[in-house]
Amino acid sequence: MQSKPNRFIPYGRHQVDEDDIAAVVDVLRSDWLTTGPKVAAFERAFADFVGAGQGTAVNSGTAALHAAVYAAGIGEGDEVIVPAITFAATANVVVHQGGRPVFADVHPDTLLISPADAERRITPRTKAIIPVDYAGQPCDYDALRDIASRHDLTLISDACHSLGAEYKGRKAGTIGDLTVFSFHPVKHVTTGEGGMGVTDSPEFTEKMRRFRNHGINADHHQRGENLTWQYEITDIGYNYRISDIQCALGLSQLKGLPARISRRREIAARYDEAFAKLPGVSPLACSPDVFHVYHLYVIRLDLSALKVSRERIFSNLRHAGIGVNVHYLPVYLHPFYRDRFGYQRGECPAAEAAYEEILSLPIFPGMGDEDVAEVVRVVSGNL
Repeated sequence: MQSKPNRFIPYGRHQVDEDDIAAVVDVLRSDWLTTGPKVAAFERAFADFVGAGQGTAVNSGTAALHAAVYAAGIGEGDEVIVPAITFAATANVVVHQGGRPVFADVHPDTLLISPADAERRITPRTKAIIPVDYAGQPCDYDALRDIASRHDLTLISDACHSLGAEYKGRKAGTIGDLTVFSFHPVKHVTTGEGGMGVTDSPEFTEKMRRFRNHGINADHHQRGENLTWQYEITDIGYNYRISDIQCALGLSQLKGLPARISRRREIAARYDEAFAKLPGVSPLACSPDVFHVYHLYVIRLDLSALKVSRERIFSNLRHAGIGVNVHYLPVYLHPFYRDRFGYQRGECPAAEAAYEEILSLPIFPGMGDEDVAEVVRVVSGNL
């Protein structure tokens, strides 16, 4: 029986400092705990940081995706193209709106959506494309924008992995018609749980803000300014509101974002150097056109060369205290998508092949150099 390691290095972890704690305590001592001034302040500061016109803060990245899909007018019977390799929420929100996710294959070297395969799957029912900046690397947005323009599709960028990233000098948040971010604890900025949708469109912003508040056409601030209690529900919405407590944390976290991104990139560079010399391991490629922010650090295993299963490697690394993970099973292979929509294996061959070979290694700003060296040592010793 293997003994437990002295420490466990998770694949991701939040980083909270004393300034973050003080910001939250200030709100706890204030007159507002939710839907107060910190929400609007966080929306403005975040939109300014990414270079977008307006932000809509909500209580998760999934809620931001759902609000964006709603704002884009996705409804019953509409099709939305999403990548096969992503967290299920990217597709789930389409189903929530009565639509059908159509899965496009990915590039084997980056696991980003293939624009050519996405275009091949467009039908008269297609209304939008949701590319995902997998692992923190922006997609080929010039190609995707060209496709969206020619087919009159809304381009919704799922940038939940890529806050602070850039594509050809343009920040994530300024490229899609709508862009969404996540503030889960393993992301670049955390609010505990939370999300944000950004856009330059006042119409999209108004729809997302109404959607997060039950579909009500006037929030309590507007009713207070107009000295009225009256409001109307103009469409069905959800309680996707976020609290002032969370937004105070987000505002504080935003200040430290550049340093956290810099540390992630330092760790990725150390991994790149180490694994370039290791047979049977290939880090994902990085385009020279992007500024990668490394939410994940993913390697592919050449299992035929290694002569050992990924399951054994995964188990050995976990037993050694290295919190590897796998991101992700192609979404259409989950039972819900097989049963509801009839998807089967063979839909996206590149994504399916990648899934059998990928591992996510620990990467987060709080990792010390000794942690990085330990990951390299243990991975190297188990292949």
